[in-house]
Amino acid sequence: MMKKTILMMMAMLPMGLMAQIEVTDLEDEEDEIEVIDEEGRKEEFDFPEALTDANLDSLMSQYMSKTYLSTDNGCTMLSENPQFDREVYVDRLRRMPTVMEMPYNEVVRSCIDRYMVRLRRQVSYMLGAANFYMPIFEQALDTYQLPLELKYLPIIESALNPTAVSRVGATGLWQFMLATGKAYGLEVTSLRDDRRDPVKSSMAAARYLRDLYNIFGDWNLVIAAYNCGPENINRAIRRSGGNRDYWAIYPYLPKETRGYVPAFIAANYAMTYYCEHGICPMTSKLPAKTDTVMVSRNITFQQVAQACNLDVDMVRSLNPVYRRDVVPGFTELSPLRLPVGDVARFIDMEDSIYALSGQQVMKRDEVEIEERVAAAPKQTTIKRNSRTKRTQTAKAVHVAVKRGDTLGAIARRNHTTVAKIKKLNGLRGDNIRVGQSIRVK
Repeated sequence: MMKKTILMMMAMLPMGLMAQIEVTDLEDEEDEIEVIDEEGRKEEFDFPEALTDANLDSLMSQYMSKTYLSTDNGCTMLSENPQFDREVYVDRLRRMPTVMEMPYNEVVRSCIDRYMVRLRRQVSYMLGAANFYMPIFEQALDTYQLPLELKYLPIIESALNPTAVSRVGATGLWQFMLATGKAYGLEVTSLRDDRRDPVKSSMAAARYLRDLYNIFGDWNLVIAAYNCGPENINRAIRRSGGNRDYWAIYPYLPKETRGYVPAFIAANYAMTYYCEHGICPMTSKLPAKTDTVMVSRNITFQQVAQACNLDVDMVRSLNPVYRRDVVPGFTELSPLRLPVGDVARFIDMEDSIYALSGQQVMKRDEVEIEERVAAAPKQTTIKRNSRTKRTQTAKAVHVAVKRGDTLGAIARRNHTTVAKIKKLNGLRGDNIRVGQSIRVK
């Protein structure tokens, strides 16, 4: 088993705790760090789920990352991470233009190393995806006057994957649980999940972060509460004797939350100082500018792509909110996000797109129930003068088509079904003409 061991003094942590500990990053248990104090007591914390190699490798294999992100040939990415002294990290963290506390300690350093060493390729991906998502995050945070450095929270939540689902069901860029998402106005149905909508989920996350700050008044506690819920933070505060400093309640927090704030600090560092570590951002092919049109019919991504001459995967990438590649416009006016240059084309072709959607019905609006076919008419045997004569008890009934008649109207008048009439008359379509004789029984 490969191990990375760092001896550190707890005095380096905020609050000046004085026990010497050992930090061990277990290579074969990639989401966990072990802390052992001088008396042999073991303490562990988990990396956030999105920081694991397996999670990010899965993200990298997705179609969007393979097709819409490419290597920047003008930038040379180093194969190894340069080494820097502790003082360099302290100075760089101090220089970042943030209002939130960004202290250094060896736990933070372990998270930085995680990004800059083991996850170098994945950081390159996230830097490319950030060009598309960061303006959305910044707008939402600015709307509620929140620190803009919170825009890096989705990096440790979802690795900037709008369709990410955690092992406990949290979904989207900001990893909302179902109940919390609905409490902040995010609609979830079989066809649509607003937790996957970059704009709506970002506005909801900003409101949630604002509400948490109104409760705790400390940004470290806010982002810790974002990870494990306010109840766990209040419990840790009580167990610590009422202390409201994150690093003081650190031992009383869930394992993942102990790694959450350090990971958040490391994410801010990685997205700011990637050049100093020889990491090149990928180039994004997603459109820099998009706009939405409101759709009033049920249409599929395939129909939109076909009518507007777009790549269906592009349409899917710009509209992760829809879970089945269907925009449910019949339910309510639904937004469809497209590249700016294609919005006018969609509006010009809207009628033909809706006509196409009408021909390719996704769900039937009405169905006819086929009645059981009546048994063949019984034959009666009558004996006369030692001869046998067979007669049928049922006779065919015909009606003449009147002006304005339809097969449905004729079926209702004669207590039968359109399907039966078609079968009796060998009709394939619904066309009939005035005066035509139609058999109904």
